[in-house]
Amino acid sequence: MANHLASSQSLYLRKHAENPIDWWYWCEEALELAKRDNKPIFLSIGYSSCHWCTVMEGEAFSDRAIADYLNDNFVPIKVDREERPDIDSIYMQALQMMTGQGGWPLNIFLNPEDLVPFYGGTYFPVQPKYGRPGFGEILQAIRGFYDREPEKLTAFKTEIMSNLQQSASFPVNREDILTKELLYRGIEVNSAAIQPNDPGRPNFPMIPYATISLRGSRLKHEYQYNPQDLSQQRGLDLVMGGIYDHVAGGFHRYTVDNCWTVPHFEKMLYDNGQILEYLADLWSSGVRQPAIKRAIAGTVSWLQREMTHDRGYFYAAQDADNFTSPEEAEPEEGAFYVWSYRELESRLSATELAQLEQEFDITRNGNFEGNIVLQRSKSDVLSDDLEGALNKLFELRYGKSDSEIAVFAPAKNNREAKNTNWLGRIPPVTDTKAIAAWNSLTISGLARAYGVFQERAYLDLAGKAVKFILDNQWLEGRFQRLNYNGVVTVPAQSEDYAFLIKALLDLHHACPGDSQWLEEALKVQNEFDELLWSIETGGYYNNSKDGGKELLVRERSYMDNATPSPNGIAIANLVRLALLTDNLEYRDRAELGLQAFGTVMEKSPTACPSLFVALDWFLHGTSIKTSQENIEQLGNKYLPTTVFRVTTDLPEGSIALVCQGSSCLEPAISLEQVLAQVQSVV
Repeated sequence: MANHLASSQSLYLRKHAENPIDWWYWCEEALELAKRDNKPIFLSIGYSSCHWCTVMEGEAFSDRAIADYLNDNFVPIKVDREERPDIDSIYMQALQMMTGQGGWPLNIFLNPEDLVPFYGGTYFPVQPKYGRPGFGEILQAIRGFYDREPEKLTAFKTEIMSNLQQSASFPVNREDILTKELLYRGIEVNSAAIQPNDPGRPNFPMIPYATISLRGSRLKHEYQYNPQDLSQQRGLDLVMGGIYDHVAGGFHRYTVDNCWTVPHFEKMLYDNGQILEYLADLWSSGVRQPAIKRAIAGTVSWLQREMTHDRGYFYAAQDADNFTSPEEAEPEEGAFYVWSYRELESRLSATELAQLEQEFDITRNGNFEGNIVLQRSKSDVLSDDLEGALNKLFELRYGKSDSEIAVFAPAKNNREAKNTNWLGRIPPVTDTKAIAAWNSLTISGLARAYGVFQERAYLDLAGKAVKFILDNQWLEGRFQRLNYNGVVTVPAQSEDYAFLIKALLDLHHACPGDSQWLEEALKVQNEFDELLWSIETGGYYNNSKDGGKELLVRERSYMDNATPSPNGIAIANLVRLALLTDNLEYRDRAELGLQAFGTVMEKSPTACPSLFVALDWFLHGTSIKTSQENIEQLGNKYLPTTVFRVTTDLPEGSIALVCQGSSCLEPAISLEQVLAQVQSVV
């Protein structure tokens, strides 16, 4: 019998609808039930493409004995973190305070009266393994602690709540804290964060860190860690490693090793959007490695083929796991993406296989459980023969060649995956919801790639997606975070506002002669300021006053994780708007925002690389006023703190004005002088 999740729009929640656990979604009724019956809340947070979430659903959450005990002694609540990042953020912080680490599934136990957590963890096996106790034992111990140790419970809750409140408030900062020395320090330590990892550690893209490192490469300063070398190496690791799908395009979430070889195979939209922008910036900075251009083109092809709804928006993610046959009870991680050596021998000619072995790291025994994850050994242009060989592998995977598949219809759930007559392998399930923030990151990536490579298809894809958001994501005058096949829901949070405004400004930067994107950015910024700006302290709250009233604290997110911090992006947006409109109120607000987080930037710089990007904009923001024709020639340059303003009103004999705030340099008479002037202001 289905539980309360059966009618949910969320794919992640529906995956648990047939569990014997009486799951609730996060709602007032469930919270009141826990309080009325004096039952602790078991809150489990995850997302649809999470591998270990899938494992726990098939194990502990499908176990009848565990379900019976949970149902009798707790109120179980499921949350999709992609729907409610505000809930996830608070309880992930609490888990990290308790255990020193986090991850998903996030499983945490809350006191029903005040929703304060008192115990938590991530993956719990049914039986003791991996050095962890069995889930049934944990549940009994937690219920016993709740019933028999009220004083200890109160003391523990008090400590956790105090720490959460402290983390949500920041001391007042000095007005002189926003200096170049602070920026250099942020570049230094965040560049160090993307050094090659020690053996045994996983590798994540960490694009916010790579971004500030790349920005540091243009500044004249002596660093302990060379940001130019580190940012370039990060780009090459991404485009050559197994984290990139060399056959069909798109980047996986991370690699489980320090050599960029074996990925966790889910593909997340937010990663791919950020990586597109970063690689385009890297190319524009002078790193013209062919593998970078190929990975950008391949990722855009993947977006077009597998991740774009016919109305223009982008889907959220693809699972790490897929079924190897319709008869399989559980999907297998990575099966869609890997190759046996025997498959390569049977599909490719001897010459093609030899070329593949020369370009990629391939052995008969494989590099992932006896199979092969393709990883490049060189970043050169691939030969036509080798591209043909990779297309044969594409056909083996999809059942048709790349040129024959314009759109690959997604498997929207396990039932569709198992029951559709696929021509090739059974694909992973695709989570087809639209998330405004993640769509916006991808629009930014496409806009920047268009500015660098002038591929019209990149701009068209971005334009359709942003038009969909602007036309469909407002409900009763409020911006909404999610779209489930035409159904909009969940009021937008700070990352949705900040990332959309950035996307609109990035489109304006790519097409400065088209004023519509700037006009739309100003409209969204007004709503953002009205609903989420903290008048008392500066910075933007995660959600509005009328959203998430039951949450323990009202956070202003400043930390970068897999996505940039909303406040880092939002403050950079404010500087850009000031440069584009000459409205210094935006710059004043940016300064207040940076001052609000100044102590964090000073004491914990590796927590907030995107705030240092905003500081770079604040200290070095520049406008170039020139003709449309000249802007087209400047668009593929790496000018990370520059906005373009189209004008014909220039001093006689000049072609451009380079300005910082209300102060302009001498009129430039050549593009070479323009570039020299931009460099001089940093």
